[in-house]
Amino acid sequence: MSAEENKALITRYIEAMNGKPKTEAMLSEYVADEGLRRFVSSFEAAFPRYELTLEDLVAEGDRVTARLMIRGTHRGEFRGAAPTGREVTFPAIIIYQIEGGKIAKHWLVSDTLSIAQQLGLVPASAGTTR
Repeated sequence: MSAEENKALITRYIEAMNGKPKTEAMLSEYVADEGLRRFVSSFEAAFPRYELTLEDLVAEGDRVTARLMIRGTHRGEFRGAAPTGREVTFPAIIIYQIEGGKIAKHWLVSDTLSIAQQLGLVPASAGTTR
């Protein structure tokens, strides 16, 4: 697949996930990477129907990089924390490797400190310096 075809695949994948249940059938259509499937399923359990706002999409060869804002409401256990009902919004960057028309590997970087602060799990001042 070309870089443009890979970008189109990731755009369709993000649109399919945005604000909707992340079902096994939907994941099977786009994702071969078992680690990503597990991550999406566990995050969906904690933040059902979380939303994705695509801010940038860059592709080269078999890789596509997406810069996203993610927003969801904490309605299920997240990393041992009981649901708080709080909304979180945080940035993430994900690099997807495409093979055979599906996501074969991924690398994710997100602001987990911000998530913990927004959920009230750590003080808002944690991690800041003067």
